[in-house]
Amino acid sequence: MAFQLKDRESVASKIRAYLPYTTRRPAFIVEGRLIRMVGLMLEAEGCRVPVGGHCVIRSVDIPDVEAEVVGFSGDKIFLMPLEPVTGLQPGARIIPLHDVSKVPVGDQLLGRVLDGRGFPLDGKGNFDLNQSVSLTRESINPLHRRPISEPLDVGVRAINSLLTVGQGQRMGLFAGSGVGKSVLLGMMTKYTTADITVVGLIGERGREVKEFIEQILGEEGLKRSVVVASPADDSPLMRMHGAMVATSIAEYYRDQGKNVLLLMDSLTRYAQAQREIALAVGEPPATKGYPPSVFAKLPALVERAGNGVEGGGSITAFYTVLTEGDDVQDPVADSARAILDGHIVLSRRLAEEGQYPAIDIEASISRAMPNIVDNNHMQSGQVFKRLYSRYQQSRDLISVGAYVPGSDPETDLAIQKIDSLKAFLRQSINKRVGFNDGLTELGALFS
Repeated sequence: MAFQLKDRESVASKIRAYLPYTTRRPAFIVEGRLIRMVGLMLEAEGCRVPVGGHCVIRSVDIPDVEAEVVGFSGDKIFLMPLEPVTGLQPGARIIPLHDVSKVPVGDQLLGRVLDGRGFPLDGKGNFDLNQSVSLTRESINPLHRRPISEPLDVGVRAINSLLTVGQGQRMGLFAGSGVGKSVLLGMMTKYTTADITVVGLIGERGREVKEFIEQILGEEGLKRSVVVASPADDSPLMRMHGAMVATSIAEYYRDQGKNVLLLMDSLTRYAQAQREIALAVGEPPATKGYPPSVFAKLPALVERAGNGVEGGGSITAFYTVLTEGDDVQDPVADSARAILDGHIVLSRRLAEEGQYPAIDIEASISRAMPNIVDNNHMQSGQVFKRLYSRYQQSRDLISVGAYVPGSDPETDLAIQKIDSLKAFLRQSINKRVGFNDGLTELGALFS
């Protein structure tokens, strides 16, 4: 937790004040001192704190700063601050807290906006919560997980009908900048039939956080949602904590038997935060500047979502992945594609043509769809994709008038149906299309 100790109260009183949020055991404190600061990393000696432990850095004439231990070398420990460190001086006192990071949970979180530490960010007052959960937890035995067997209605026609998502599925939303991924997330938040929605805005611009909450999510969508926001100007550790806070809250509601929709924007910013920390500690870069620990952290976070044990709830997760320069072979995008249960690709070309949501049906897939829909639904979706793809393959010939009608019956049918297919993919941000309604419209295309 971040501490502003301008009045220099004792460590004991600070610990008592933040007890609901962390588990602190200050039975025996051996202070250290700050000896070095390079870039984002602080080095200290004289105290023994485990990796993941927290410390308070106390210097002259500045508020106390909280930091987390992210590594060590011999008797030295490496600290990553959770807040700005302007004014720190050599020899500053390092006070171990021996705490475990936790986040408060309960029904009071619904409709609230939190920061990367689980503290209120919306000015609506503090929480009166007695229960808290750790930011990390043991993974569920894969043999104990309930299989994905039921579809989840997200209120978006193209996804419900052609890329059906199951309860407990983890999907990637691959997109470059400015192609409508935030708007699509907002639509799913407002229109889903999930019991609770948890939104993690990680590493985005501060302006976009307010716009997403007020304009895209809206008052109605916020009522049954919990928003965790850690904007781009937060420290790398805060951004990583923001993603873990959102996941921990979703896990809490899943354990209560709820069907949770977890939307995280974005997984790429989480990976970049880990890259900053790893490089600062001295880990060598491997793939395009990303250290190996990044590709170990991604599945550790993603695998926490999904179905719980039999009889429990579920976490259906959508993780946005930024494809820099629209390169779908970006290392983070490539790694995410391998560990997720499907991916939805947003096309810049379609966005420029005015098709929203700009879902590229040819490049997108839901791996769980064959197991959760009936044969008629599956066949209708395959016919749609086949005709849409056939038209795109012949698009250049058709546009210049080189295609001769009658040359290929399926291409003729694709030309006949293309306007209806494109209209089916379009959907207004203010319109909800339920699962059954979308399926009816899909069947009517080929009746």
